[in-house]
Amino acid sequence: MKQSGNTILITGGGSGIGEALAHRWHDAGNTVIIAGRRQEALDAAAAGRDNIHTLTLDVESAAGVVDFAQRLLAAHPAVNVLVNNAGIMRYEKAGEARDLADAEATIETNLLGPIRLTDALVDHLSGQADAAIINVTSGLAFVPLAATPTYSATKAAIHSYTVSLRKVLEGEVEVIELAPPGVQTSLTPGQENRDGYQPLDEFADEVMALFAQEPTPSEILVERVRAFRHAEKDGTLDKFVDQLYDMAKARGA
Repeated sequence: MKQSGNTILITGGGSGIGEALAHRWHDAGNTVIIAGRRQEALDAAAAGRDNIHTLTLDVESAAGVVDFAQRLLAAHPAVNVLVNNAGIMRYEKAGEARDLADAEATIETNLLGPIRLTDALVDHLSGQADAAIINVTSGLAFVPLAATPTYSATKAAIHSYTVSLRKVLEGEVEVIELAPPGVQTSLTPGQENRDGYQPLDEFADEVMALFAQEPTPSEILVERVRAFRHAEKDGTLDKFVDQLYDMAKARGA
């Protein structure tokens, strides 16, 4: 992926990882469009940066994604990079019968959202020079957090989907997976200052250094997530699952 001169769409760009990467890509010489549900959050993230633009998007709505893609391409026909970053994370008690509203919303946002948006833009991207799709997964795609089973499952599914996209779009669109570790963001209550999670700016700086490698790695893995990525191969999967479960339980999750 080239480092400057792109027109980059980032979903979930109004906060957290999406906002941090939007700022860095903007400052590196790219035009950036950030998309999300809340216009006020988008405006705050774009403030002071002339080449960050905003568009509202609800990835849970199939019709809304189609409408968004039309608005996006009308306003920014040069878009050549899609970053599927929007996501939600909900704690669930999967060991007992429960209201599945949180699980269903997680699947709609984290799995169907990227699939729908990629579908809406893939023909356009296939015709663009230096096109790329970046899917943001998670270290939990490889070591699930039992307290967030649907979130972990959606990230594992997007990992698999990304591998398939990379094959079918080979030679047309570069397909990259970004798998964060636990990062200090507002993804879950109290996470912004949670001990043991990577500070957001440190994470974003490490990610940008990895994107600057030539060629760009097909998987962007900061140092803190590598042990999770290779846990099954290394025989440490059960140990990490137990550790994550115990830590979440200690927090009351």
